Order: sequence, then C-alpha cells, then structure tokens
Amino acid sequence: MGDSKQRGRQLGLPFPGHSGPQNAITDVAGVEVGTVTLIDGEGPLVVGHGPVRTGVTAILPRGRAMAHIPCAAGYYSLNGNGEMTGVVWIEESGELQTPITITNTHSCGVTRDATIRWMVANRIGTGQDWGLPVAAETYDGDLNDINGFHVTASHALAALDAARGGAVELGSVGGGTGMICYDFKAGNGSSSRRVLIDGAYYTVGVFVQANFGAREQMTVLGVPVGLHLTAHKLRSKDQGSVIAIVATDAPLQPHQLKRLARRVPMGLARTGTVGNNGSGDIFLAFSTANERAYENGEAHVRNSLFLQNNVLDSLFNAVVEAVEEAVIDSIVCNETMTGRDGNMSVALPVDQLLDLMKKYKRI
Repeated sequence: MGDSKQRGRQLGLPFPGHSGPQNAITDVAGVEVGTVTLIDGEGPLVVGHGPVRTGVTAILPRGRAMAHIPCAAGYYSLNGNGEMTGVVWIEESGELQTPITITNTHSCGVTRDATIRWMVANRIGTGQDWGLPVAAETYDGDLNDINGFHVTASHALAALDAARGGAVELGSVGGGTGMICYDFKAGNGSSSRRVLIDGAYYTVGVFVQANFGAREQMTVLGVPVGLHLTAHKLRSKDQGSVIAIVATDAPLQPHQLKRLARRVPMGLARTGTVGNNGSGDIFLAFSTANERAYENGEAHVRNSLFLQNNVLDSLFNAVVEAVEEAVIDSIVCNETMTGRDGNMSVALPVDQLLDLMKKYKRI
C-alpha cells in the first residue's frame, strides 16, 4: 500500500510546524528513497514458501550522483533490542559513508552485504579499501514468513537502484510491508520541517519504519486514541521496534547530529510509546552540508561550517515534530493486511479517529 490514502494533514489533523513540499525526508535536497515490496501467498505458514509480507527500503543520503561523498553523522540507541550495522564506525569517524537499507530482522545481513555489492558495481568508493554499510531492521514475523528468508540480494540491489527524490511511498511498502504499530497496520512514515535560523532556511527530514507499541498507548496530538479503539488486536502487547533516520541540510558536526538523533524518542513519546524491553529503538542522523569537506581528495586540512549549539533548539523541535507526524502517517496511510496463518493487522479506522479528534476539540 503506497500513498493512495490521505495523510494526516489532508484529513485535518493539525500537526505543528511547517513542512517541506513533499513533507518527507526527500525535502532535504539530494536525499533519495527506493523500495521493493514482496507480497505473495496466503493461508497457513509454510516456512520457505510463505505467506510473504516483507521488503526493502533504501535511502541514499546524497543521492546516486554523489553517493561517493560521505556525510557527517551521529547515532543513538534508546533501546538496543535491534540492529543497525555500521554504527560503530560512525561513532568512531563521525561519517556516514554508505547508503542505508531497512528491512526485516532476519534479512538485515543480506541487505548489508548487497549494499557493498552495489557500491562495487557502481564504482562508489568510501575513501578506503572496504565499506561498512548501514543496514537496519524491525520484526515482521507476525505477518511474514520471516524464517523463509525471502529477501535476497537482488531485492536490495533493486531498492537501491530504484531510489529517487520526490514523493515517498508511505505505509505497507518496502521494509515496512509487514510492520505493525500500536496494533494497527503500519510501516513506512516520513515527514519534514522547515526551520529559519539567522535568516537562512534549513530542512529537517525524517523517515521511520514503525513497528512498536501497545494499542492502549496510542496517542494522536494528545488524544488517547488507543484507549477508545480497542477492537481487533493482533499482538495485544507492547512489542516491536522502530528505526528512524533523520536528514538535514543544516551544517552540523557529528556530535551535534547525535544530539538530533537523541531527540527522536521525544517525538515517539508524543505518540504514546515508552520504549519497551523488547524494542529495538535505534536512530541515525546525517547532514548533507559541507560537501567539499567530506569528498575524497589529497588535501589533509578541510574547512567546514557548523551552527553554534545555542541555535539548535529549532532543529531539535523540528525532529520531534517530524517524528511524531511520520509515525502517525505510517498508520493513517495504510490498509488492513492479512498474512501468515490468517493473522490480520487492521487499519486504523479513520472515521472513528476523526470523531475522537472532534470530541477532544483537536479539530
């Protein structure tokens, strides 16, 4: 399911802040997103045969044309019951040197290795003789034959090749295909904010693969939606994970980007989650600024611009707002899905949501 359904703003939900034209991570110039979606079969689970409800999402931080130029980056883990490869080197070097792939838990290694193959095939170097790609995951085994290992290197390569700017497909597509959030069908979400600092506009874009939370926790713009919409649960408990990628064109140093990544949980908390024990809540932030400072070359001394710490509050606020909206849109832009063993993850009943928002005087 892509973006055929209306997003929260189109429904009248008054999310705060000013978004970019796409209201997506691709509002940060150069960022490209591609997806491959795998949906096949129905009925009882037969490991290795399906049903299949999974896929791959690929993010190119500077797009294909400048994929060889690293970005300043920082990451943060709220709860580590999950995986994001490559972050040890990001922590050490302060650089994101590869594309990012996001998929299901048992295919994370496949997409990681495929990214290296893609870089080699396209002659994209990292400034050294090896690469440590970023690949992240959340669990889709409630709907998908996760132990059937249906995601292949070819699917990851196709997602990387498909990466484009412009509108981002939301909902049950790519790595988000089999994901569930607050016990409603969820998946991919994205949003952006425009921020004015000292006369210059900067963009913050967020992408989430949302797969977390118990129904009773779900909150939309302060309204306890999950306490009212209690029917048709699948998981019936706080389970799952969330991956968030934050992009910006604001000139920031790696430690400042880590600070942006550390604001992601505040946006998640606005939607109701507490970051439970079984959740992998892992976040990465990067900046596309200072291109010349990060490109490969012989000059050993580089100059880069960066914002002072005392003007970062508006960027922090942008991250929180965009994360909140991205999570809600990952649910709103979706449809009921039936997967393995007839397991059904229901779509959020939008009419009932809007009634609640009116009752609580949010719209």
